[in-house]
Amino acid sequence: MSVTTAALRDPALGNRILKVDHAGEFGAINIYRAQIAVATVFCRDLLPQLREFLAHERRHLATFREVMRARGVARCRSYWLCGIGGFALGLSTGLLGRSGIMACTAAVETVVTSHLAHQLVALDAASDTAAWTAVNSILADEQEHQATGIALSRHSVLYQPVGWVVSRATSSVIWLGMRL
Repeated sequence: MSVTTAALRDPALGNRILKVDHAGEFGAINIYRAQIAVATVFCRDLLPQLREFLAHERRHLATFREVMRARGVARCRSYWLCGIGGFALGLSTGLLGRSGIMACTAAVETVVTSHLAHQLVALDAASDTAAWTAVNSILADEQEHQATGIALSRHSVLYQPVGWVVSRATSSVIWLGMRL
């Protein structure tokens, strides 16, 4: 998300960011749910890692839900799109096996960590401490997911093509969510 001067003066910026991040966490939960279902059959050794990531994403969802509830903010219109799209993405990359799963994680989290960094700058400039705190509270987990995904997939032939598709899909959903 690029931050414009007009956006910095928008009092609803924090609410929009929270809504989009909440929807994104729902999408991430569904990516991991689908990948866990496939990994149960094809790559059981990834299950502990995927379950840990899923637990993080559930905690992130709860964090955003709590702040949104306190602010009286309804969820994003893209919430179900993120959930359904996340499940489809998790299922398709899961069927590609270990490398597909980890390439997906690397790509999603690369986009997400960049997005979160931009959000933190915007929220700091807008002096929205509550939203800044919520966004900042998930950043370390997302960076850990990114590092793990890259480490476990960067030498795979799937890394670049899966990364290209997944990063564009993730960026597109974020772009759309910020406008709904």
